[in-house]
Amino acid sequence: MLYALARPLLFALDAETAHSLTLELADAPLRFGLLRAPRAPALPVRVMGLDFPNPVGLAAGLDKNAEHVDALAKLGFGFIEVGTVTPRPQPGNPRPRLFRLTAERALVNRFGFNNVGLDAFMANLERSSWRGVLGINIGRNFDTPNERAADDYASCLERVYPRASYVAINVSSPNTTNLRALQEKAELDALLERLVGLRDRLAARYGRSVPLALKVSPDLSAAQVAEIAASVRRHRIDAVIATNTSVSREGVEWRPQAQEAGGLSGAPIRSRSTQVLAGFAAQLKGEVPLVGVGGIDRGLDAAEKMAAGASLVQLYTGLVYRGPGLIAECVRTIRDARRAGA
Repeated sequence: MLYALARPLLFALDAETAHSLTLELADAPLRFGLLRAPRAPALPVRVMGLDFPNPVGLAAGLDKNAEHVDALAKLGFGFIEVGTVTPRPQPGNPRPRLFRLTAERALVNRFGFNNVGLDAFMANLERSSWRGVLGINIGRNFDTPNERAADDYASCLERVYPRASYVAINVSSPNTTNLRALQEKAELDALLERLVGLRDRLAARYGRSVPLALKVSPDLSAAQVAEIAASVRRHRIDAVIATNTSVSREGVEWRPQAQEAGGLSGAPIRSRSTQVLAGFAAQLKGEVPLVGVGGIDRGLDAAEKMAAGASLVQLYTGLVYRGPGLIAECVRTIRDARRAGA
């Protein structure tokens, strides 16, 4: 209810300003228990060897710098993913870089991995008291060539390892030049081999093995899905997150904001994202868990992702349009779908 009242005021602001203001304003009242989202019911699930209180999580990108973890945790998420973080701080692309397609319940963003860098990011996490399931999404700096990208990912993995419940390897953002080329077979095999080897050495050092998840694009062909699934299986990757934002403008071509460069998220990519998710489910046959993200703005959308093969789902753009009540709605709908199918 409170979000419904605040939304017109927030939507009157520039999209990125509203995004930042929402997070800043959320911190104080949520921290002191003055504002709470509808409580999500318990729906425990074990995935990647981790125990989640419910299967509905926050996608990376909302809290890029891990500055609002404690506040966001009070909204009822089963897990939170922060980042993308890169080794060195970078400002990202020039503003404006976030655009609303309100009628379509969609966003176009070209942030470009704007973040405070590893040192400040980890300092923010040190100040957080929440100890739920935390995913940390890692990437390369914009000026690191792909030939040296593995160095950036390795630096991130080593630094975030002690704090992460799992680490998401982001090779699918459309807003960093040539990043998606890392999804090609040779490049992906080399990257995953490097990171899995490092993870295994870190596991020996810290006495626990942190799962690695690969975040993929919704713009993959069936052949690319099969190829990436084979790499995931070959390198013992623990999960696939399907999907990131899309460069397609199918269904919104006529909107002025759709002409902006960047990744499209929200309702228009739901079908495309779910199709890629189902493709990975068919290829991996239950051997590797899947996280469904892309276009979820109703509980039924979350249940659809689960039916397509997801073990967990994540929200981002749907929260912008629906508010935090969407979290509990998704948990309830997934629970009811399970009961109906039992």
